[in-house]
Amino acid sequence: MALVVGLTGGIASGKSTVSNLLREMGYTIIDADLEARLAVEIGEPAYNEIVLYFGEEIKLPNGQIDRAKLGEIIFNNEEKRLKLNSIVHPDVRRRMLEKREQAVKNGESLIVMDIPLLFESQLTSMVDKVLLVYVDEDTQLQRLMERNGFSEEEALARIKSQMPLKDKVQLSYAVIDNNGTIEDTKKQLNIILTELNI
Repeated sequence: MALVVGLTGGIASGKSTVSNLLREMGYTIIDADLEARLAVEIGEPAYNEIVLYFGEEIKLPNGQIDRAKLGEIIFNNEEKRLKLNSIVHPDVRRRMLEKREQAVKNGESLIVMDIPLLFESQLTSMVDKVLLVYVDEDTQLQRLMERNGFSEEEALARIKSQMPLKDKVQLSYAVIDNNGTIEDTKKQLNIILTELNI
């Protein structure tokens, strides 16, 4: 019987690091961000709907959607952000569930669904257990500013657009404290996998 684990965190919490560790161990990772990118490729149903709603100016010269321009539009406009989500999210869920079914058919013992906004998007029903990658607020802010070249104000705006990590702790089966070294993170991950009998 396959165990489906939802891997989540917050922006700049180190979730991708944990996801990569699990991938290196040979586990199937179903990545919501990757599926979201694939869902808006040229010719996909979501792509056509986005262009119809946001207009031709949302396209790059090569026909692809200009993700940066789209991001700017929706970041400050709740109505347009919700519209984009209503176009993309159902398609992303469908794609992820298809991949999950395939992994189950392949007889895999652990399937990891990497979903950054697992709680915010109310997708906990897609997984059996939630694994949270946690960092404290100062570390999160510092890492985001360094990683993306954001000012403190820009970084805080993005962090505040998500549910606080401390609120996600109570909702999770297990928490990896990612404030330390990658070795610390790896040790915690191995302990959790042992507890899960994986």
